[in-house]
Amino acid sequence: GWTGDNVDEYSLSTAFDVSSASHTTLFSVQQQDIYPQGIAFNNDGTKMFIIGSTGIKVYEYSLSTAFDVSNSSAVFAGNSERFSVFSQESFPTGMTFNNDGTKMFIIGRNDDEVNEYSLSAAFDVSTASYVQNFSISAQESKPSGVTFNNDGTKFYVTGGHQDKVNEYNLTSAFDLSNWSYGPIFGVNAQDNSPSGIAFNNDGTKMYVAGYAQDNVNEYNLTS
Repeated sequence: GWTGDNVDEYSLSTAFDVSSASHTTLFSVQQQDIYPQGIAFNNDGTKMFIIGSTGIKVYEYSLSTAFDVSNSSAVFAGNSERFSVFSQESFPTGMTFNNDGTKMFIIGRNDDEVNEYSLSAAFDVSTASYVQNFSISAQESKPSGVTFNNDGTKFYVTGGHQDKVNEYNLTSAFDLSNWSYGPIFGVNAQDNSPSGIAFNNDGTKMYVAGYAQDNVNEYNLTS
């Protein structure tokens, strides 16, 4: 978040139940970016990635203990392990990877598009190169969050203009070149400035964080 410039870690006594969450620790990213926006991890939790709108870069961190962002575990990987997205997006807000870390996707508020990058080494942002973009301006002019379903055949975008979760269907997994749009789901009743989005492992729960209420809102999906 913008205010503390930290990654805040919470422990959930019941899996994927945000009502059972308690704050455990935090990790400052202020030395890299004072407006951190998006966060992602590699599959085993030994790497963390932050994107921010000050440096307009993806920053990579090494975690000695998986998914532990305490100061004793998390370390900035160094200037060689960061990647600028300024040529494609000057106000990046969200990021995610494909399942094996060979593709990275960045969303931003200035160009209203999802940018795709190829990584020659899995989850190593220093090896990233730009591939293509996908415009979402017809659906959302202030996009902030992006994520995929497990097999990469769907991706989802949140934003502060329409206050909706936009769902896109992909013909090929993690390939933005062929898609269809819909359905959508409004979250305005909970937060009119939705930002981050995530799902539980089997896709039966969705989580949307927002600027307006400073909450993580949990939703149940029957399908």
